[in-house]
Parts: sequence; C-alpha cells; structure tokens
Amino acid sequence: MTSVGKGVWELKDGDERTWYRLIYLTKIGDTLHVLHCFEKHSRKTDRRDLEVARERLKEVRRKLLGG
Repeated sequence: MTSVGKGVWELKDGDERTWYRLIYLTKIGDTLHVLHCFEKHSRKTDRRDLEVARERLKEVRRKLLGG
C-alpha cells in the first residue's frame, strides 16, 4: 500500500454484511506490526483510515529507530 508507506501491505476479506481490512507493516524480525484494521462500508477507503495507518507507521518507525 504505497498510499500509506513503503513496506505496508493489506489483507481484505468480506462477508454478506461488509468488507474487513487489515493494514500491516512487513514482518520485522519476529514481529508483524498491525497498523490499522477496520470495516469498510463503501468502495473507497476513507482518508481518515489511511491517515491512522500513516501515523501508526511513523510511530513504529520511531520506536524501531530508537527515537
């Protein structure tokens, strides 16, 4: 998901009611960093959901870089 950041991927699944989406950072060591998960109610992903994932990505990178 380049719209969130480099090394970020997504998983999507749905049922008869809605779509579910998980945005995660590539596995680093033994850790898979989940940045955001939510239900989608329309075809387009809400920009607020993408922004949540971007902010969490920044936080993970700060922690990994020790800053």
